[in-house]
Amino acid sequence: MRVIDADTLDVGGVRVRLHAIDAPEMDQMCVTEHGAAFACGRWVTDQVRARFDGRMATCARVDTDRHGRTVAKCHVQGVDIGEEIVSAGWAFAYRRYGMDYDLDEKAAYVADRGLHGFRVQSPAQFRQARAKGRIPPDPVCRIKGNISKNGQIFHMPGQEFYERTGINEARGERWFCSEAQAVQAGWRPARR
Repeated sequence: MRVIDADTLDVGGVRVRLHAIDAPEMDQMCVTEHGAAFACGRWVTDQVRARFDGRMATCARVDTDRHGRTVAKCHVQGVDIGEEIVSAGWAFAYRRYGMDYDLDEKAAYVADRGLHGFRVQSPAQFRQARAKGRIPPDPVCRIKGNISKNGQIFHMPGQEFYERTGINEARGERWFCSEAQAVQAGWRPARR
């Protein structure tokens, strides 16, 4: 078995999405209790790789997802991989698709294991926000250059309309890495 990311495996040449769990995306960031951002998507993938990569897995197909991947429950030497990942706090129970790991996630949450010790957006919310242009492709360049009826305006994290503003690069909107860069490009700061 080869670990692709924390909830996706290649098993015997078949791409498998683990049933009823949802892990942060590889490019997803989390925030520590001290306010430092870190690449938690990569971190959880590294944890799952260290635990399971190269092991012999057996999987039982549950469904096929919209991307054509097999959705399955997989085991390594009798250990349910999804249960182990959720119990360690490396992924969340994906209750929309099954309650299999609900109690495992609750126990990890109470113990502050893994992701539960950080501020983390649910992977589903992260994917939705990214699809709407609300998540920066580069975590360093977080200033949103928006084009509205009032012209070219940039929004800083923490401002009133920052979270709901989506960037559509096809319309000429863009991301900036600093206020100075945005001003130099001819954009003005949002009033609130």
